This record gives sequence, structure tokens and C-alpha cells, in this order.
Amino acid sequence: MTMRSVAGKIVIGGLAVLLIAALVSLWGTNRGAVRLLDTLREPSIYLAATLVVLGLFVARSKMALVVALGLISIGINLWRIWPYTFLAPAQVPLPDEVNGMSCAKVLSFNVLQTNDRHDATAKLIEAERPDILLLMETNQVWLDALQPQLARYGYTLARPLENKYGMVFATTLQVDRAEMVANTSSNTPTLYATLRMGDGARFELIGLHPRPPLPGESTAQRDANIARAGSRTPDMLSNVLAIGDFNDVPWSSTTQKFVHDGGFSDPRAGRGSFATFPADYALFGWPLDQIFVKEGVKVETLEIGEDVGSDHLPVLAKVCVDPMSEDADVGSVLPTGDS
Repeated sequence: MTMRSVAGKIVIGGLAVLLIAALVSLWGTNRGAVRLLDTLREPSIYLAATLVVLGLFVARSKMALVVALGLISIGINLWRIWPYTFLAPAQVPLPDEVNGMSCAKVLSFNVLQTNDRHDATAKLIEAERPDILLLMETNQVWLDALQPQLARYGYTLARPLENKYGMVFATTLQVDRAEMVANTSSNTPTLYATLRMGDGARFELIGLHPRPPLPGESTAQRDANIARAGSRTPDMLSNVLAIGDFNDVPWSSTTQKFVHDGGFSDPRAGRGSFATFPADYALFGWPLDQIFVKEGVKVETLEIGEDVGSDHLPVLAKVCVDPMSEDADVGSVLPTGDS
């Protein structure tokens, strides 16, 4: 058996595995192992395309099979991530029309609890000077290291934890309400805050960092709680900004239910995936860190920041709130979840 023949079999075998994974990923199940396949759709497209090209050289006699396996695999995955390609229509303008609106800079960042480059994150905060800061995976070490930066904010709410689900929220805006609640689990807090821009325009902020789907575990309760996190904010305002490390991709059924039930739009849709993980290979990674807007919350700028030592890249945005948008304050119901 020649080396070319062996290489050809490897190419066909690899494409077969990718196709099987793509087909299994369509299974409507709560099994964590299957749900994890959602995160691999974009890398799978690149890998399948690479294998097809290799097949041109090492599997010429089986070219029809190589192309068929590759196209079906790519087609399935592309169909699911289609809204996050440059060919799909945009859901919201970027930049949106924000004339006359008060705006705020946003920084959402999973710092990686074990990351000891605290100074790099401190410099990022100093450089960007966000009006809304959400940091995740923050323990007491991180809280102490960033105290000089956090001290400059008018309002800070922190829940340092040693389980990689600690959270810090800080803002220069007026705060009507801010709480961290056990929405998806008792030890994975979710932030709910009602904020006011300089012109008085109100909006609610959701900061979410749930646990990821894991092999051998059901995601049913997690998925339901994440969806509820977006659909029932405490003050039930029409203007909402949702940010955080969702440990999920935006095209998954879980995040799409969050978007659908909450009535959100995604400024990334039609512009690419804006991958944030893993930081070292984000070009071939996936977007675990999300930003969604609702009603009068507009996005003027959106970008992914540079690597500052975490396994995630920071999300940077400038958001504005239309003071003329409907302020649907219909009650005060704080979402809660099962522990």
C-alpha cells in the first residue's frame, strides 16, 4: 500500500467522521456531548474544506466520494451558522443611528481565574475606560489586583468565587437596581441591573455566565433557566442589553431560545461570528462571549479586543439608548432558578 493510498484513506475517514458528527448534531437532545458539537461547526467547515483539497492530490480515484462527504458536512454546518456569515442579512445596523442619544462604552471579559497577568487586564480597563464593566471568572485574587481600577467606578458589585464563576460588575452610570441572583445555578450568579444614561434613558443589563454543556450531563434545566434569564428581567423594561460568556455559541438552540424568548437582536448577525475563544486561535475558534440588544438599545461600535492573557478575548462595544423608546415598566419580577 502506497503512502498516497494511506493518505487517501485518512482523508476519506476524516470526512466521514465530520459528516457523522454533523448529522448527530442535528439530534434534538439535551445530551451535553451532542450539544457540544454546536461549538465545532465553524472549525468543522474549515477542516472539511481542507480535507477536500487534500483529497484532490491523494484520493483522485475516490474524488466523487470525497467531494460528496465534504459538501454534505459543510452544507449542514453552514446551514446552522448561516446567520453569522457575511452573506446573511444583518439583524441590526452597525453603526446604528444614535444622534442625540446618550452612549456608554462596554467591556465584557472572561479573565480566566488562573491567569496571573492581572496587570494586562488592568491596562485594558485603563485604556478603554468602559462605562459598563463585566468581568467573569473573578476570585478574590482578581478583585484585589483590580482594586485601583474598580475604585474609580461610582458603583461596583462583586461576587468573587473560587469555582471559575465569580463575577464583577462596575459602572459609571446611575444604578436604579443591581443584583446577582442564582438564575442558572446557586454558584453561577447572573447579573441583573437597571441603569440610566446621562439623559435619563433607562435600560436593563443582563450579565450571564452559565456552566457549559458537558458530556454525560443533561442540559434541560440549564437551557430552560438561560431562556428565562432573557425573558423575565426584574423591571421588565423594553430596552435590554445582554452580555457575558454564555459558554455557548449564538447559533445553538439554547442561545437561540434565549434570543427568541427575550426578543433580542444580534449585532454580529450578517457580519461574521466574532470568535472569542480560544484566544490563541480565535481565527479558528468560536464565539462564546455574547452581546444582544433589545428595542431602543443601539450599537454604535463593536469589536473583539486583543489577547491579554486569558483564554477568551474581550468584547468591546459602544451602546446607546433611545430616550424616546417605550419604557415598558410593567412590574418588578426578579428571575430565579433552581439551584
